[in-house]
Amino acid sequence: MRIRRLTVPSLAALGWADFFADQLTPEDEGLVPRRVAAVHRARVDVIDADGLKDLVLPHKSSTADFAVGDWVLVDAATDAFVRLLERRTVFQRRTEGRHGQQLAAANVDTLFIVTSCNADFNPARLERYLVMANQSGADPVLVLTKADIADDRETYIAQAESLQRGVPVIIVNARAPDAAAMLAPFCGVGKTVALVGSSGVGKSTLVNTLAGLQPETEQKTGGIREHDAKGRHTTTARSLHAIAGGGWVIDTPGIRTLYVSDVTDGLDTLFSEITDLAPLCRFRDCTHVHEPGCAVQAAISAGTLAPERLERWRILSAESRERTPVATGPRGNKTFRKSKR
Repeated sequence: MRIRRLTVPSLAALGWADFFADQLTPEDEGLVPRRVAAVHRARVDVIDADGLKDLVLPHKSSTADFAVGDWVLVDAATDAFVRLLERRTVFQRRTEGRHGQQLAAANVDTLFIVTSCNADFNPARLERYLVMANQSGADPVLVLTKADIADDRETYIAQAESLQRGVPVIIVNARAPDAAAMLAPFCGVGKTVALVGSSGVGKSTLVNTLAGLQPETEQKTGGIREHDAKGRHTTTARSLHAIAGGGWVIDTPGIRTLYVSDVTDGLDTLFSEITDLAPLCRFRDCTHVHEPGCAVQAAISAGTLAPERLERWRILSAESRERTPVATGPRGNKTFRKSKR
């Protein structure tokens, strides 16, 4: 058994809350809660007030069933996994060729969507991250990095602020000491933040800055190709790190392709200006394309809604429908296929 001493004064400081405590039953007497700190291909690390330990998994179990940030109940005598507690929030994505969702992080309070002020900045891709963040239940924050090399930073800020109502936009130099101070309001004691975004935008650098990691323990960082701002994958395993202010930060590998699937609520939140107008359309099933009395088309004609927003709403809505599996087949023998709606 590996164990590393960390300063974790209580489960509450790790993010334990009433939501998880309320799930305990009399049958769980004698079990102890621990939080998943890292997920590897063949191993899961968990943490409690005593430090970091290996989770003893059942034979033929898959580490893909666990997300960093999960809470599990463990037999304290053997460190054996007993059961997984329900997640309060979960960031997951559907990948090409997979039937299920790939877990990225769980029980996250705030999701930092990280992009840089260069060729990586892509509003359409940021909208995909926002959809997934909305669907996860975590609060999204757009974090713009490489501000120190951006000549037109105000343009980047304005574009980011236009993507979703009420989402904070913070621009930082990930290597600067004040980056941690700028993100501190989201990183209080017992709070968990996670970082998502493309490779090379500075996620691992931000983790190092927030966690104050020393060279021997810090996340690896990689350079980018200058002509297209594409980065190398330097984070391969998801992991939980303590923040100096008492919170926790989860780094995730860069995502090259982000598909949307089964994210109706996330889309409604992202495109709230369209969601708010839809009930005013003459027809309940209005597609906002050609129907008379369409409030959405009227807003475009009036200049209060950008036509490219409606177009991106159509693209993401269609993709979500097509990639969302639906149950089919006789009762008791259900299989799943992609929707053709």
